[in-house]
Amino acid sequence: MELRDADMARDLSTDPYVPLTGTLPGNASREEAESWVRRQQGRHAEGRGFSFTIAKRSDDEAVGHCGLWLKDLADGRADAGYGIAPSSRRSGYATEALIALTKFAWTIPGLSRVELFIEPGNTGSLRTADRAGYVRERVLAEQQEIGGTRRDMVVFAAPLPLS
Repeated sequence: MELRDADMARDLSTDPYVPLTGTLPGNASREEAESWVRRQQGRHAEGRGFSFTIAKRSDDEAVGHCGLWLKDLADGRADAGYGIAPSSRRSGYATEALIALTKFAWTIPGLSRVELFIEPGNTGSLRTADRAGYVRERVLAEQQEIGGTRRDMVVFAAPLPLS
């Protein structure tokens, strides 16, 4: 991530769901967006995982964000996540990014499982997971607190890479 990604972060922050699931404030100012980018730049050094900008192949313009979170790496697991700025949605960027992020994940020693946790009503993310080849496993009732409410999550797992 680079400071030039702050404009994308500001766009992403206009989605009312985004501030409920991470540290990017809703309708972020330029300063708040730059602060968020700087926090993302430090995620690997903090041992939390990897934070990446999703960019267009054509001109390297930032269109979203994705991450691979390693809090459960000792157990061989990682969580993946992604978000596309509202102005760039429905262009396939999330699927491409998730596929690339998953390929990267399999290079991490000790990792044997990559998971996604998606709310059952988030049809865009459910389709993205399916298109990226993730396998829908089950629904966990009241799995995660979002915006002060316990919410159900659909668990997806990435298929192990072919040897």
